[in-house]
Amino acid sequence: MHLRHRWFLAVFLVCAAIVLSNVVHYIVFRLIRRKEAQTATLGWGLQQYLGRPARVIFLLTCLMAVLPSLPELPFNLNAVLRQGFIMAIVAAMGWFAIGFVYVLQQATLRRYDITAEDNIQARRVHTQLQLIRRLVIGFIVILTAGALLWSFDDPRIWHYGSGLLASAGVASLILATAAKSTAANILAGLQIAFTEPIRIDDVVVVQGEWGRIEEINSAYVVIKIWDLRRLIVPLSYFIENSFQNWSREATDIMGTAFLYVDYSIPVEILRAQLDAIVHPHPLWDGKVCGLQVTNLSERTMELRCLMSSHNSSRNFDLRCDVREQMTAFIRENYPDAFPQTRFSALPQAMAAAAQPGDRP
Repeated sequence: MHLRHRWFLAVFLVCAAIVLSNVVHYIVFRLIRRKEAQTATLGWGLQQYLGRPARVIFLLTCLMAVLPSLPELPFNLNAVLRQGFIMAIVAAMGWFAIGFVYVLQQATLRRYDITAEDNIQARRVHTQLQLIRRLVIGFIVILTAGALLWSFDDPRIWHYGSGLLASAGVASLILATAAKSTAANILAGLQIAFTEPIRIDDVVVVQGEWGRIEEINSAYVVIKIWDLRRLIVPLSYFIENSFQNWSREATDIMGTAFLYVDYSIPVEILRAQLDAIVHPHPLWDGKVCGLQVTNLSERTMELRCLMSSHNSSRNFDLRCDVREQMTAFIRENYPDAFPQTRFSALPQAMAAAAQPGDRP
């Protein structure tokens, strides 16, 4: 009867621990959600990143508190349960620490809007935090693995946990020797984070493809090409090769539209027409607009229409509009000014060719 009473009490305490942990978790995160709803500046993702690991930690802590009330189990199962709970709590704390890293990143990035017109500083911070976050998470994983080994009472296993962090440097050297490309990409990621040849949302031209930096991982970069394809490039490529970055210091850019016309067309009139097209255009930034004769050939004259915009996407659309409207203006007002091939027939040569004696 006494043993049955102890089991009843143990089951009751376990159920009470489960209920108590869930109630505490619900109250705490209910208050957090309400506070975030009232204050927009607190939208740091606490519920998203910390909700589940916090629930596990509350549950395991309450169960550990009632563990001594359990009756003695055979085969020393009480010690096994205690060790299992300790390891689960350590793993949950590591999970919570990783979630906290995401919360810190999101809290920092709220101050830097990457969708703003002038977003150079925002792109710099997004890029650096993304790479630093991965390094910190890797360190947390190693530290959690060492803490799991330290949780054992066996001095030999505890010694392995102590040596885990000490051997991380040697292991990294061995891995670097075995996988040079991976190590090169990791080092390239550190260089990119602090020297900033590229940032998130930079406009780049890589291997003849125009696109934006969508993601910078620990081993590769994802470039979103204008036609929605994705170009995957190793990180080391941006350290070892040349490429075009159209938004390195500023997003402002100048673009050209070339016209090939006959020599007879009046250039001043075309220059005035270009001003009439570009100046009221919503995609023009009000800085650069001009038309120049940049080349001559035996048949045509090359005219370069130069205009500027706040970013490359706007400039591309502006260049297309300028080509269309300038071509339409020339077609309507100077239809003979498009490139032509002229032939001249000589009467004497035609008569000589028509003599019967010259025929085969």
